Amino acid sequence: MLTKIKNKYIDTAFFRYVLVLAVPMIIQNAITSFVSFLDNIMVGQVGTEQMSGVAIVNQLIFVFNICIWGGVSGAGIFGTQFYGKGDYEGQKYAFRFKMYACIIIAGIALLLFGFLDTDLISLYLSDGGSVGNTALALQYGEQYLRIMMAGLVPFAVSQAYVNTIRETGHTFVPMLASLAAVVTNLVLDYVLIFGIGGVPAYGVQGAAIATVAARFVECAIVVIWAHTHLEQNPYLKGVYHGFSVPGHILSGIIKKGTPLMFNEMLWAVGMAVIAQCYAVRGLEVVAAQNISSTISNLFNIVYLQLGGCISIVVGQLLGAGRLEEARDKDNKMIFFCVLCCMGVSLIMIFAGRYFPMIYKTEDSIKELAGRFIMISALVMPLCAFSHASYFTLRSGGKTGITFLFDSVYTWVIVIPLATILAKHTALTIEMVFFFVSFTEIIKVTIGYFMIRSDIWLQNIVKEP
Repeated sequence: MLTKIKNKYIDTAFFRYVLVLAVPMIIQNAITSFVSFLDNIMVGQVGTEQMSGVAIVNQLIFVFNICIWGGVSGAGIFGTQFYGKGDYEGQKYAFRFKMYACIIIAGIALLLFGFLDTDLISLYLSDGGSVGNTALALQYGEQYLRIMMAGLVPFAVSQAYVNTIRETGHTFVPMLASLAAVVTNLVLDYVLIFGIGGVPAYGVQGAAIATVAARFVECAIVVIWAHTHLEQNPYLKGVYHGFSVPGHILSGIIKKGTPLMFNEMLWAVGMAVIAQCYAVRGLEVVAAQNISSTISNLFNIVYLQLGGCISIVVGQLLGAGRLEEARDKDNKMIFFCVLCCMGVSLIMIFAGRYFPMIYKTEDSIKELAGRFIMISALVMPLCAFSHASYFTLRSGGKTGITFLFDSVYTWVIVIPLATILAKHTALTIEMVFFFVSFTEIIKVTIGYFMIRSDIWLQNIVKEP
């Protein structure tokens, strides 16, 4: 029995390969997330209103980021399988589609943030709490967002490149680009937020300037490297000599990619809606949730990027027509992902006792944030399994099913529960957060049976 389990789920040599692929991705995305939330940590030294204003805007920027990832992910399914097949022309056309999608999404975001900034930020502000000035939080949020808008386009462009570079298994360069970005952000944050070396203290505006500068640095490094190393990125040869995408590839990407793109968008908006449900309990909850999500998002990168490895490894095997091997590797990667996150969860529980102490805010906010972190850590292994299931389904092009599994599930089950518990019951916010978080058990059960069914085992780029 033990031998059978070992053969099905454990392969130390393969796990080492996965780590070689995943660790640069984890580091790169940890750095990318740290760029976004570094402002939050440093602004947290200034005051509760400043921290809350930045936190709310970062929630809106998070929705934009997820929409960009959704825009590139649909074409990324095809790009990965094209690469596994050795079809660089097909990968080039998938890359073009990503660029178009990213530019359109960035344009829409600029319009929304430009005209609806006050309305969007105000959704998260309520006078129901016992601490903080909501008018000041709104003012700081507006100042931060106006500058952050300048970083949307470079982020969008860099993600189109990074997503495609990863399809080829090159994860080290995006990591270096993100490292350069976080160093830029860290130095400028320190100088511009607090005013060092004769530079005025710009506060939240300084934090925004630092982040935008970091986005441009990251984009420049990735784009320049990709175009000066064409032997490693053959799909870029002649990529801007034309603008067309062949009809059969375009229709395939739209058919498979549109549900995925809308799934990511609806899921991101859903997360923002859930955060807004918590926010009705007052600025104290907004601040505590912000502290909790800062550390949670950094730790969650482990299962998110291990899931991304499933897309790469399994997607390439499916594109090469090696279906049985794809199933075997998928079983092992899901097991490895959950096992890793059980360990990460323990580390997060320990870190959660001390992380809130970094912030210069009320003790009640720090205590509440610590409890939120504990709950997020306990649910992490469940999230690891459900996300691994999601990426498995996605690698096989089952984007319609992933739409139901992810965003429809969020809007039909999680959001109504969060709305009812937060707005229409007397439960403490900790209990509301606990019950909403552990709805993940339902998703894990659904994901298990879908993976067992093998509906995802298909090659979507084989010749007609």
